[in-house]
Amino acid sequence: MKRQIIKIDEEKCNGCGICVNACHEGALEVVDGKARLVSESYCDGLGDCLPECPMGAISLEERTAKPFDEIAVKKRMRKRQAKKETLDCGCPGTLAKVIERKSQVTEVPRETVMPDYASQLRQWPCQLKLVPTNAPYFDNAHLLIAADCTAFAYANIHDEFMRNKITLIGCPKLDNSDYADKLTEILENNEIKSMTILKMEVPCCNGLVNMAKKALIGSGKMIPWGVTTITTDGGILED
Repeated sequence: MKRQIIKIDEEKCNGCGICVNACHEGALEVVDGKARLVSESYCDGLGDCLPECPMGAISLEERTAKPFDEIAVKKRMRKRQAKKETLDCGCPGTLAKVIERKSQVTEVPRETVMPDYASQLRQWPCQLKLVPTNAPYFDNAHLLIAADCTAFAYANIHDEFMRNKITLIGCPKLDNSDYADKLTEILENNEIKSMTILKMEVPCCNGLVNMAKKALIGSGKMIPWGVTTITTDGGILED
């Protein structure tokens, strides 16, 4: 039968998995870093996932497809809930693993003065969703746009990345927001000296880079910028 069904543009898809959570029928999964339609019979063709895709990789098309199977969808969703899979969308960023660390506990003489580790955060708020675009600290600032998880994965983020920078944090997957417009406004309204994007190695973090690129193009300001990738075990990936 002919009916409306979703179509995924793999060239645009960055594997963030936002569409997986937006689909109430469980018709989508992230496989090999790309969103995939699990079964035509799971897709109701209403397109709830379309507006949630930050990359515009999903569209509706009318074509011959299997009819929507509501009974099969209910069974699938019950199984997912029973297995507690509702939060595990199949995205590489949600895969569980244990990171083994060697013990670094050493005895320190009582008379030894421990170093004072100072925070390098220079402004508040630091959440990209909350920060005002015309804040005075943006004037002549070097920006660090960091994915939320980087602060927990990389031990020395304050001294190596945050020092002398204005830090903005966000997550393109969990915030469910495209920050490109806000970043564009920040660049347009302020004299920004440089921009560094600090992201995790998981595919969904590429959304942060794409937003920064759109902001640079939209603002018309070609300032120095770069990307550093943190691994899930706390290292730095060489680009």
